[in-house]
Amino acid sequence: MGTATALHLSPLLPRFHNIHLSRFSPNAHFPVPRARLSPLRLAPARSSPDGQSGAAQTAAETKEEEPFKVIMALSSKYNDGIMVIDSACSRYLLLDSSRNVHSMIKKDSVWTGSYWDEFASLPAIIPQGPIAMLGLGAGTAAHSILKYYPSFHIIGWELDELLINVARAYFDLSKVEEKNEHGGYLSVCIGDALSPDATVEGGFAGIIVDLFADGKILPQLLEEETWVGLAKKLMPNGRIMVNCSGRDNDQYYREHKIAPPKSNRSWTENSAIKALSRALPGEVCWKLVEEPECENFFALTGPLPDLDAWSKAVPAKLSPKVKLWQHVE
Repeated sequence: MGTATALHLSPLLPRFHNIHLSRFSPNAHFPVPRARLSPLRLAPARSSPDGQSGAAQTAAETKEEEPFKVIMALSSKYNDGIMVIDSACSRYLLLDSSRNVHSMIKKDSVWTGSYWDEFASLPAIIPQGPIAMLGLGAGTAAHSILKYYPSFHIIGWELDELLINVARAYFDLSKVEEKNEHGGYLSVCIGDALSPDATVEGGFAGIIVDLFADGKILPQLLEEETWVGLAKKLMPNGRIMVNCSGRDNDQYYREHKIAPPKSNRSWTENSAIKALSRALPGEVCWKLVEEPECENFFALTGPLPDLDAWSKAVPAKLSPKVKLWQHVE
């Protein structure tokens, strides 16, 4: 378990892959150690495929800004910053110096309105069996999956044990670790999600991959051999669903405040999907997840599902979204 230490907070711009939590305010504080920071307000990201604000972003900016406060911050062996941000409606987990939001919960719904919701569409197109969640974070996706597919056993890997303790204390992770009336639950494994030992007998029905560090997708996910190894951990007809982050070099443009070149809105702009399609030629699908706060590429292994049937099998919130999947040509 990591050692909790005091974390000095500077007003860096936090985001979840494209979302920003900015403007610290004087009333926020930490329980351990006690300290005072400045309040935060939520500000939508301004990046869009053409480098300009889209209509959805403009609408989001007209909403009254919601006040936030830091309720916990510490550091560990694996994360130089673990921060919990709270508001009346939501709670966020920020990690490392990038201030990226790695998990969130809405206090009145399992839906976040962001990319985590996409993972809840996976159980409808895989066999019954265990689902691996590589990069558990505070368990955002586990909550929505077990809400609508309560018979599944999710096995989540997370490297940082201290982060898991934070998730249990502030994000209700313990609730999904308890077996429900349908037999479903979450098991937590502390360790390397990409280790050869991160497997189960008979294989996984599904593998969810959401692995980031310092605001970037893990470099191993840009290597073909990583995907070949993960595919071998699936049972027959199993699938992998991946958050592949945004366009290549997006972070460079953000950090240098440079308007990115016009997007062609294609999977060819994402190195993780390119590596996956080389590893599993002809067996990869993709989509661009666009929300007011973020823009991420997603990948799915296996043949393109029957989109109409899939749309009818998922919760209504996700029904129109699954029809956006395409086969990598």
